[in-house]
Amino acid sequence: MYTDLLANIAILVLSGFVGFAVISKVPNTLHTPLMSGTNAIHGIVVLGALVVLGELPSSAPWGVKVILFVALVFGTLNVVGGFVVTDRMLGMFKAKPAAPKAAVEKKDAA
Repeated sequence: MYTDLLANIAILVLSGFVGFAVISKVPNTLHTPLMSGTNAIHGIVVLGALVVLGELPSSAPWGVKVILFVALVFGTLNVVGGFVVTDRMLGMFKAKPAAPKAAVEKKDAA
């Protein structure tokens, strides 16, 4: 039992180091597409958390239920926040609307 837990913790720590090494080498221009991909992955994580929460037996300890609910809330916030940031960054590349002629004429007359 403890060997399985130790192996899972080791995998978690190693994946954290690998993830940090990969992400730290990404140039700034690629962060927006990378964020969109991560939002899709977090959407899958949220869906998985919902499935686990639905399949959880009623005899499960309250601590497990609370941790699962908090993880679900944080995952949902991450997905929504990521899409908001991605939309805002993509909005920076949209063309600006042309100024009305009346405003341009008033500016030239002054």
